[in-house]
Amino acid sequence: MAERGRAGRRLWRVDLLQALAVASVAIAVALFLSEGGATRFGDPGAALTSLGIIAGLAATDLVLVMLLLAARVPLIERAVGHDAAMSFHGRLGEPVLYLLLAHGVLLLAGYAIADGIDVVAEAVAIWNLPDLPLAILGFALFLAVVVSSLVAVRRRLRYEAWHLIHLLVYAAVLAALPHQFSVGGLFAEGTWQRWYWLVITIGTFAAVVAFRVVAPLAATLRHGLVVERIDPVGDPRDGVVSVTMRGRRLAALRATGGQFFIWRFLAAGQWWQAHPYSLSAAPRGDRLRITVRALGDGSASLGGIRPGTRVALEGPYGIFSEAARSRRRITLVGAGIGVTPIRSLLESATFRPGEATVVLRTQGPSEGWLLDEVRELCHRRGATLLTVPGGRGRGWLTADAERQGLDLQALVPAVADSDLYVCGPRGWSEGVISEARAAGLAPEQIHHERFDW
Repeated sequence: MAERGRAGRRLWRVDLLQALAVASVAIAVALFLSEGGATRFGDPGAALTSLGIIAGLAATDLVLVMLLLAARVPLIERAVGHDAAMSFHGRLGEPVLYLLLAHGVLLLAGYAIADGIDVVAEAVAIWNLPDLPLAILGFALFLAVVVSSLVAVRRRLRYEAWHLIHLLVYAAVLAALPHQFSVGGLFAEGTWQRWYWLVITIGTFAAVVAFRVVAPLAATLRHGLVVERIDPVGDPRDGVVSVTMRGRRLAALRATGGQFFIWRFLAAGQWWQAHPYSLSAAPRGDRLRITVRALGDGSASLGGIRPGTRVALEGPYGIFSEAARSRRRITLVGAGIGVTPIRSLLESATFRPGEATVVLRTQGPSEGWLLDEVRELCHRRGATLLTVPGGRGRGWLTADAERQGLDLQALVPAVADSDLYVCGPRGWSEGVISEARAAGLAPEQIHHERFDW
């Protein structure tokens, strides 16, 4: 089947990228050992120093991997998808922090043993080493980034504050790099280590500049996107609006249903805020549309944007789209404003009548944002629409549905032989995914669009 072949090729690229990330750390350590590092284990002090150097090299390499994962490199985006890349990026934070701590502690202990003094005296003695204060500043900045990512801390921060703190990781890397080249003579002129670190560091920052700055700026200027109209959706008290934008040569973006862009509306009080919103309709001609619910200060102010406002954009991103298909059948499950990528994917996905099922959690039988549009699309394309109205029970379904013994497999008997796309609040989505796994779906069949930051 074409879908399985395409999924196999994508998963092969994922495996290759993972292997390259592991290989980069192995190369860094191997170069150190081959260029004299292997001879430094002759006594306890030298052994601790060498282990500290290895920890620092591994940490620095993984920080560069983290930057690449966040750089929105097209090769990574198309293979892994934005959500998976950023999830892996986040999981690397704590291991890198532990490696950096080990780097400092092991080096300090190794130097103290070699010099025959206690660690406090050694700390005072090495303070004046070239670029060491910058390295400590870099560690402090990275610590701030990791702490801000902890769930308990992140929930207390506004998105804009969290995002600003995360930008400190670039300053952390730039502050820490000089001491690698000035302390210890590891990267002496003419060594393979020096060339390796120069290449991967320059390459990483070039990717960040190219894909986080140059490409979005070029796309914004090329396509000239402006707000055409703002339409309320459903009850105005819900604060849900659809924003239709008009531009030039939008087909060149190669965007498809299910994907998202990062938008900046260039109006007073808005231009500095970046909004990651999914398309709520498949791109059509010279128009793009998003549908947004007022969940924060930034999204709440979108309803007041005037037609004609210029829009800067980054993207498209994500593989919550045809790119992730592995089966002919498709099951789309959404809740709340998570219906937006579900609706656009339903419009653009390839399937024959009877091969698609849409399951929507709604407050009432006829209540739901974009429900009329989804119903019309299902009728026109031969998809089955199931609405699950009412208050949520202990799981992702309603209490009434749970009492009837319903679950995902009961609602969609063919779900085990389909691709499952899930979009909604995190806890709710995890409930759907848990039932999908219990029904026998393989990891490559489950596609989840995160509905938080």
